Amino acid sequence: MGTRCTLLRPGPTPYQHAWQLQQRIAGDVRGGAPPALILLEHPPVYTLGVRGKTEHVLLSQEALLSRGAEVQRTDRGGDVTFHGPGQLVGYPIIDLRAYGQGPVWYVRTLEALLIDVLSRFGIVAARWPGRPGVWVADAKIAAIGVRVSRGVTTHGFALNVNTDLAYFQHIIPCGLADAGVTSMQHLTGEQFAMSEVETEVADAFARLFAVEFAEEALAGAGIGS
Repeated sequence: MGTRCTLLRPGPTPYQHAWQLQQRIAGDVRGGAPPALILLEHPPVYTLGVRGKTEHVLLSQEALLSRGAEVQRTDRGGDVTFHGPGQLVGYPIIDLRAYGQGPVWYVRTLEALLIDVLSRFGIVAARWPGRPGVWVADAKIAAIGVRVSRGVTTHGFALNVNTDLAYFQHIIPCGLADAGVTSMQHLTGEQFAMSEVETEVADAFARLFAVEFAEEALAGAGIGS
C-alpha cells in the first residue's frame, strides 16, 4: 500500500485560481494532510519564473492580451513559458522530506515520469543535460518549473499534448533561443484525448512516488474548478 494521495482534475482553470488552490493544499500538506496531484489545462497564459527576463517576451502585454493571452509573474524556477488549451499541466504538492530527497531528485523524477508517459504513446523522449525538462531531439515537449518551500513542492510540469505551438513564437521559451518546442500531436499527426494522457500521468506518478489515489479521486468525483 502506498501513501494516500489526492488527485484533482478540475478541467480548464485560470492560472491564478490554480495558484490559490496550490497554496491552500501546500499549507494543508505542511500540516500533515495527504499529498496531492492536480492535473488541468489553463486558458492561454505566459508565466515568468523568478529568473524570467521580460525581454524573452517578444510582444507587449497589450499585444498578447489582444491575442487572448495574459502574462503572470510567478515564484517558480525557470524563465518564461506558455500554458494553454491542449497542454496538460501537472502540479504535484508533496513533502520531499517524506522521501528523504531534495529538489534535484524531484526534478529528475518528474523528467523520468514524463519520459515514461511519452513512451506509452510511442514517443521517444530524453533529458538534455543542463536543461531541465523533456526533449525530443532539440525540441522541448515538456517544461518543468518548481518551487520547494519548507520541504513542500508547488508548480510542476507542462506537457504539450495538442497545444497550439504558434503561441510559443511570441516568447523565447525557457530563455533558450537555440531550442525548439514540439508537441505529441505535432510529432505523430494524431489528436490525443487529454483524459487518456491524464490517466497515464497519474499511473506513472503513483508508481514513481509510491502513492495510491482513491477511486473517487481518480474518477474526478466531486472536483470543482
